[in-house]
Amino acid sequence: MFILGLTGSIGMGKSTAARMFRRLHIPVHDADRMVHRLLGPGGAAVAEVGQAFPGVVQDGHVERGKLGDRVFGDPQQLARLEAILHPKVTADKYAFLAHHARRHAALVVLDIPLLFESALADQVDAILVVSAPAFLQRQRVLSRAGMTAEKFANILARQMPDRQKRQLADYVVFTGLAKHYTLRSIAALTKLLRNRKGHVWRPGMAVYARNRPRHRNHRT
Repeated sequence: MFILGLTGSIGMGKSTAARMFRRLHIPVHDADRMVHRLLGPGGAAVAEVGQAFPGVVQDGHVERGKLGDRVFGDPQQLARLEAILHPKVTADKYAFLAHHARRHAALVVLDIPLLFESALADQVDAILVVSAPAFLQRQRVLSRAGMTAEKFANILARQMPDRQKRQLADYVVFTGLAKHYTLRSIAALTKLLRNRKGHVWRPGMAVYARNRPRHRNHRT
């Protein structure tokens, strides 16, 4: 089973790329979506987050806006939140990999926003970075509800610069053109990687193998 890590800075089109992989019937584990489930109604992290950040839980779920106000710009509080969420996201990721290994999947995608920043590069067989021009990135992000220039700047400060990510990637897909161009690139990459043997995941292992091979950097 070949594990492709999908990443990219905010507003670069990562969610769109993930949907395209799903459209091509490639299993995708979405770390952000898992966090939403953990914090949503009946989520496994609601009680723990509520204890750590009193006042953020309402009607059985975490009010993400209130939680964001508590951790925004405060590295200590953010680290406290991550210590609650990350182990649960990791456990779900392992379950996802084990499930698809049992089903003999040829290719799976791990959608990890902070793949490089969290030092997770050795847990995938190859890395795909999605990228777009800075002006388009800013336009996309500032059009989101509740987003401000200050929040955007704070998020960028926590993320590795796009140029550096592209240099470290095995594959790069540019998302600044029409979506059908992006889909064409994703489809070509899917066809290529379906026939590649993975080296990171071993069914039944408690942890990943630490021997991710490096591939020549590609632009698509």
